[in-house]
Amino acid sequence: MTANVAVETTPEAPLWNDPTQDIGTRVSALIDAMTLREKIAQLYGVWVGASDEGGEVAPHQHDMEEAVDLDALLPAGLGQLTRPFGTAPVDPALGALSLARTQARIAAANRFGIPALAHEECLAGFATWGATAYPVPLSWGATFDPGLVREMAAAIGRDMRSVGVHQGLAPVLDVVRDLRWGRVEETIGEDPYLVGSIGTAYVQGLQSAGVVATLKHFAGYSASRAGRNLAPVAMGPRERADVLLPPFEMAVREAGAGSVMHAYTDTDGIPSAADEELLTGLLRDTWGFDGTVVADYFGIAFLRILHGVAGDWAEAAGTALRAGVDVELPTVKTFGAPLAEAVAAGRVPEALVDRALRRVLTQKARLGLLDAGWNPVPATLDGADLDDPDALRGTVDLDSPANRELARTVAEEAVVLLANDGTLPLDRPRRIALVGPNGAEPAAVLGCYSFPQHVGVHHPQTPPGIDLPTLHDALRREFPGAEIEVVRGTGVDDGDVSGLAGAVDAARRADVVVAALGDRAGLFGRGTSGEGCDAESLALPGAQQHLLDALLDSGTPVVAVLLSGRPYALGRAADEAAAVVQAFFPGMEGTTALAGVLSGRTNPSGRLPVSVPRGAGGQPATYLGARLAQAGDVSNVDPTAAFAFGHGLSYTSFHWDDLTVDRAEADTAGEFSLALTVRNTGDRHGTEVVQLYLHDPVASVVQPVQRLVGYARLPLAPGEARRLRVTVPADLASFTGRDGRRVIEPGELHLRLAASSADVRLTATVTLTGPERHVDHTRRFHARFDQEPSGQEG
Repeated sequence: MTANVAVETTPEAPLWNDPTQDIGTRVSALIDAMTLREKIAQLYGVWVGASDEGGEVAPHQHDMEEAVDLDALLPAGLGQLTRPFGTAPVDPALGALSLARTQARIAAANRFGIPALAHEECLAGFATWGATAYPVPLSWGATFDPGLVREMAAAIGRDMRSVGVHQGLAPVLDVVRDLRWGRVEETIGEDPYLVGSIGTAYVQGLQSAGVVATLKHFAGYSASRAGRNLAPVAMGPRERADVLLPPFEMAVREAGAGSVMHAYTDTDGIPSAADEELLTGLLRDTWGFDGTVVADYFGIAFLRILHGVAGDWAEAAGTALRAGVDVELPTVKTFGAPLAEAVAAGRVPEALVDRALRRVLTQKARLGLLDAGWNPVPATLDGADLDDPDALRGTVDLDSPANRELARTVAEEAVVLLANDGTLPLDRPRRIALVGPNGAEPAAVLGCYSFPQHVGVHHPQTPPGIDLPTLHDALRREFPGAEIEVVRGTGVDDGDVSGLAGAVDAARRADVVVAALGDRAGLFGRGTSGEGCDAESLALPGAQQHLLDALLDSGTPVVAVLLSGRPYALGRAADEAAAVVQAFFPGMEGTTALAGVLSGRTNPSGRLPVSVPRGAGGQPATYLGARLAQAGDVSNVDPTAAFAFGHGLSYTSFHWDDLTVDRAEADTAGEFSLALTVRNTGDRHGTEVVQLYLHDPVASVVQPVQRLVGYARLPLAPGEARRLRVTVPADLASFTGRDGRRVIEPGELHLRLAASSADVRLTATVTLTGPERHVDHTRRFHARFDQEPSGQEG
């Protein structure tokens, strides 16, 4: 293959190849020139795997697919290539060469020279062999730091774009409704504002690098009954509108997200892939979304085989297309021959094909894929000898030092110190007992959509491609003078208690016990966390609680360290452990970050994006409960969390005072203004996270007791104080009223300035005046936080 694979141009080059022309005009001209078969070919993908020898991709076989004949398909064109890098281990440079060669073949095979759009997973970094494994989204939420998440996403996007990838299947904007759900690790948290603000930052970062972000799963997937994957969703329209939809609204409006993926689930009997009111009426007609709606993998076929709302493949295709799904992924099934035959027979209007096609071609035009002079060779191969694949091997680095430093920073900010009796930070311990199944396990830091856990497990002969230091490795580096005894004690979920006695003996010989507990990420039952790995209860998996209780009885201080994809009830340890440290699958630099927190090299600043339950049962429960969802005399079940949403400790102390309310009254179109002073009263630098909650004492429909409407991270030196001014738009008090419209009602509100949802420090009582006011998706989403210096203690 030579570098000269650009689309040939002539003085008579067609309009659709002219980048100086309006995109809409170009796309219309191209649609007019296409046959029905050529149109439909742009509406599906083919699942492929790149060649580790640099040759063309090969179709990937899956138990949901029939064999795909690329030679037969390509003369009509091809819409997408599914996961060329994320299907099997491939050297990044050779994967890029394989993709470029395939794109050249695709463009040459169809009359219009249109290449495919290549997509990949990027939930915890670019999901390919040798790429940096960042913390999972639940850790992004724990940072309460949109700027950092935006920076991380931009780095991920640059790596993807450098090898020829155009679209990333992230972020997950599902709001956690039941902690038993296996995909909690993929979410950002249990609060819609936190999910929306962090998720929007991720979209902005990814798309700044030229990669289309895909919002998923639209909408309701996380609210499935009993936390079971793909189970039906029982949810009223108000919960959907006020809890599950706002993150998607925010990302569409503020970040211009380029793609949305429908959810697998049905809500009140309507599958998302068949929901025209959702995918067209709300998403496009109301919110103004102009990107593509893509199917979750096999989701259109599921309309027939799982949901039973289609009698054959053609009906499934027509139903999804009519609802507003534009692209079938991961491979051609219903949008191929069944759709073509249905259109020819008059069962599906060709206008629906044209509507989806316009969106697909518009996206390709925006990415430059229709331009004259388009070249499939990505930037990372510029100037390379493409005819010598062996020389390319190892020349592309997707795990740069800058990436790893960024991954470490995210991990450090995401570690949450839940409890501490003063044992932490550890002061030069002589003997450490590292006990538990995650103490010497390299993969304990990885989520289910990391490449090693998602794909690498099927290729055990291939090394992970990245350095994965264990917690033992990290502690040895952090405490070089300490003797560290490693005892497994029990497995993550094997229930084996034969090692408990040896673990207790090791604990008694030590100055401190570090109990490394938690999850193993996997898919569909291969793990304790991840897609299809739902939990019956929130007790620690296997015999880990037995191990933890035995260690607590040893008499040696126990520091419980959780490496997990969801929070777990910790039993006695919530009150009796010397310290509890939570890390939600913190990525390849996670153990280094944890060791830094244990030693005090890093002052923890993470805050819980999900509540940690007191008991193993009682789900679903989140902090967003109404009054009747709280503890009371009407039920013997107390849902009060052991550690509340937003909670997190520091090695320094902070004092909040001097609350002033500059504007305590505003009409329903106005805003409030208040200020407070936060001072670091400890002896070391630290970061406080000021959280703003809104409490509406009286409303026309039942409201949560409180909900997060804003937050700010405040880094402060010892003795430093900052004056924090907060402007709160009345729009933040809106909710879905009785008539289904979003309303702002006059009346009294409480603005709670808090260190967590259970730790309110200051409260401002304010009043909305004037008439009721209706708002929509163009409402203001954010309070404004302005920081001012406020002096230094002597």
